[in-house]
Amino acid sequence: MSKQELDWIKVGHTSDLPEGRVKTVTARTVSICLSHFEGQWAAMDNHCPHQKGPLGEGSIEKGVDDKCWIRCPWHGWDFDPLTGAPPGGHEDTGQKLYPLEIRDEEIFVGLEPEPAHERTVTDAMVETMGNWGVKRVFGMVGHSNLGLSDAIRMQVNSGDMAYVGVRHEGAAAFAASAYGKLTGKPAACLTIAGPGATNLLTGMWDAKVDRAPVLALTGQVQTQVFGPGAFQDIDLKSAFDAVARFSQPVLSSSKHSELMSLACKTALVEQDVAHLIFPDDVQTLPSDEKAGGPTGRMSGPTVTPSQDDLQAAAAMLNEAKRPMIVIGHGAVESRAAIIQLAERIGAPVVTTFKAKGLIADSHPNAAGVLGRSGTPIASWFMNEADLILALGTSFSNHTGINPGKRTIQVDFERMQLGKFHPVTLPVWGEIGAFCDAVAPMLEPSAEADDQITELAERWQFWRDEKATRIGEEGGKGIASAVIFDVLTKLCPEDAIIAVDVGNNTYSFGRYFETKGQRVLMSGYLGSIGFGFPAAMGAWAATQDFDEYAGRKVVSVSGDGGFGQYPMDFTTAVKYKMNITHILLNNSELGKISKEQRSGEWPVWETTLHNPSFAAFARLCGGHGERVTDPDDLTRAIQEALDYDGPALVEIITDAELV
Repeated sequence: MSKQELDWIKVGHTSDLPEGRVKTVTARTVSICLSHFEGQWAAMDNHCPHQKGPLGEGSIEKGVDDKCWIRCPWHGWDFDPLTGAPPGGHEDTGQKLYPLEIRDEEIFVGLEPEPAHERTVTDAMVETMGNWGVKRVFGMVGHSNLGLSDAIRMQVNSGDMAYVGVRHEGAAAFAASAYGKLTGKPAACLTIAGPGATNLLTGMWDAKVDRAPVLALTGQVQTQVFGPGAFQDIDLKSAFDAVARFSQPVLSSSKHSELMSLACKTALVEQDVAHLIFPDDVQTLPSDEKAGGPTGRMSGPTVTPSQDDLQAAAAMLNEAKRPMIVIGHGAVESRAAIIQLAERIGAPVVTTFKAKGLIADSHPNAAGVLGRSGTPIASWFMNEADLILALGTSFSNHTGINPGKRTIQVDFERMQLGKFHPVTLPVWGEIGAFCDAVAPMLEPSAEADDQITELAERWQFWRDEKATRIGEEGGKGIASAVIFDVLTKLCPEDAIIAVDVGNNTYSFGRYFETKGQRVLMSGYLGSIGFGFPAAMGAWAATQDFDEYAGRKVVSVSGDGGFGQYPMDFTTAVKYKMNITHILLNNSELGKISKEQRSGEWPVWETTLHNPSFAAFARLCGGHGERVTDPDDLTRAIQEALDYDGPALVEIITDAELV
């Protein structure tokens, strides 16, 4: 090909490379070893033929024959710095040379016109992901996922997918888990082999136990080095078998689009983790497969309870004098139908902690959270109830549903019915379908108590009690009751709130009153560090789905929780995520100190040495303010909520006033 037909690409200036040195440069996507030796210049293929070591990171050294050679930095193979020829004994032919020209001291390399992109295995698979509705990928690009990353890049560039590059794969896992909890749709996590993949496991367990759909896409070493212990080679299928409902390697002989369709369908239908393993060499194999999709593979989700169960449930509800409803997170898609049912029968509605916010605390039928993180209102009505209607709950011991009460339990997953103890009437079906079908059968007893009036009275008792706690002062920091009283007043009614674990979370459950906000948490796993990465996942959902567009994202954590993934605050800055983080800093793992005391253990190794988190946020490029005076709380939180980007309010708190 003539010089005129080549694409001449500038790769640097002559002053960039001293005499007797080599350097890696890139022309388009071609990696080139640029050499400057004895006044001459050369551009050659940068990859050593041994194991693709980067020659441009090597050096020009004198050999035993007194001739100078470029020495590969990985294993010492040698090549002539101007011709690319080996000294013999390694390869029959040397490195490929590229035409090079110096123009006014600028260096240009000539490449043949870029060929059309050749469709690959991962192109077909990533397009299939998109067809199944996967809109977002969180992850880290690395050496064993580059082919897969490039397929994702092409979908991002076409506007069919979005990507968030994180600083730690654990943050990607929590973000994807929260995204799935909020939307019911899977996001994907991208990692390399070995440690990148294993860093996902905590977040994947969080998704699994809380029934959130997630796709885990892990790179892997080349198939020819599986098994004998190659660098970063671990048995990823075994590592993920316990956490993933579906876990399979992608092989050259696989039906690639079908494999991705099965993974996506598993995540959606089972609301669980699906995992695919991508060996490095398989990712870029040519493919003529068409992308798959959900057409003809998905049925309608509605399962209506049997007529016998509906009639039995209606009879029990009609004769009850003090019925109450317990909502779990499994009822998240049926909130409106549940509230209408509660209004029809005059029943108080309590939620599990994980379901906090599914009925606003401002609603006349709302009775707050039941259990360890709950309110005395919910406990009162549990004690006084003569019938419990449990919807989408798992009867966790943290929730404290009284097993001795007459109970109707409704769940779309049959194994959840009577899982821990027998219930009076287990009902299999979709919760919304149950509410819609049973409502016309209900004629509440004329002798039923007026629980709604009682409910208003109980709320007043509790708010009076909270007012006294707001006035408490221990001299060590601001009381949690004060913080969540202010946040209750200021937080937008449609906000999405991600909470961490620890004393901060218990206080949030007890003191914060919802008005319509959605709350996300690490429910059954209870993993510290969930809060801020979950807020990143929630923010991504506000970009990907119209129903969440424009909603403010707030996260709450302690200093221990935020310290797990602090550098991903820079991720939020990079992508201009509109997140307000409320950080309760008591310089200790306060919940653990409390447990040590209550168990009559000495308090040991729970103190923390912290930086100024507010200053850290500012150094990262976001908004940060530190608050030590309760009088400054309202202004500081409002300014953070108004800030268009990631903002952090660090509040110095008293570990004893929770």
